[in-house]
Amino acid sequence: MPKKKTGARKKAESRKEREKQSRANREHVDVAKHPCNSNMECDKCQRKQKNRAFCYFCNSVQKLPVCAQCGKTKCMKSSDCVIKHPGIHSTGMAMVGAVCDFCEAWVCHGRKCLSTHACVCPLTDADCIECERGVWDHGGRIFRCSFCQNFLCEDDQFEHQASCQVLQAETYKCVSCNRLGQHSCLRCKACYCDDHAKSKVFKQEKGKAPPCPKCGHETQETKDLSMSTRTLKFGRQAGADDDDDDYDGASGYDSYWKNVASGGRDQQDEYGEDDDYEEDEEEEEEEEEEEEEEEDSEEEAAADLLSGLKLDGTAA
Repeated sequence: MPKKKTGARKKAESRKEREKQSRANREHVDVAKHPCNSNMECDKCQRKQKNRAFCYFCNSVQKLPVCAQCGKTKCMKSSDCVIKHPGIHSTGMAMVGAVCDFCEAWVCHGRKCLSTHACVCPLTDADCIECERGVWDHGGRIFRCSFCQNFLCEDDQFEHQASCQVLQAETYKCVSCNRLGQHSCLRCKACYCDDHAKSKVFKQEKGKAPPCPKCGHETQETKDLSMSTRTLKFGRQAGADDDDDDYDGASGYDSYWKNVASGGRDQQDEYGEDDDYEEDEEEEEEEEEEEEEEEDSEEEAAADLLSGLKLDGTAA
């Protein structure tokens, strides 16, 4: 018979389970709907921005601050307040208790919000993956990419998500072998086969896709995604659109190194051809001028003969 669990043992296990659940929930927080990331319109300058203690544009304090943890604007009579206010509903600056260092928003003076918000704030490391700006550096809201789950500012969210499903490779092959990559990591932008998707560092949970062996982010099946490969507009791939037949499709670095290997003879030959072409044009122009001069002289001689004949006729 197993021993019965004591009350302290049960409490410890339930606490561990709650902590585990809170950590799991923190990873899957919907940042767009969290109170610390809600929309706010300044009372003074009427500009829309993220919920914050002071206006990003005019630094004014709002009349009705919103708690970054519970989202309330009014503290009721019966609450777990650090500052007691019996029989009074507190609003405005009488309701706030602190400013969060991460999301720059007010936290109410409730004991639970003050003690838990800083630990579970979803904007703790909310630096935009594109412009690398934090919450304090711009006035807009913070979002997560629906593919790679990285943080995005309001300015870059659409542009990033439009180009997020692009592999950093020219094929869909595994980065470690030549087989087709069945699992794709949208953070590393790489594909892995079944064998190389297994990692000794990151353990795979039961019923879930294998984590990326490089960063630990959960992978997804490549066939379920609209993944595209990398295309470059420079280097050897730019030769396909090159109309110049002299380079035989080579351009960029390829043609440069070919030219260096030949000692720059190609360019010199081109320059020599251009010079020859200009000399031919000059010679043709000179010949045309000489022909015109000869024609003019012949016409003058014919006119002189005619005038001489007329004079002889009149004399006779």
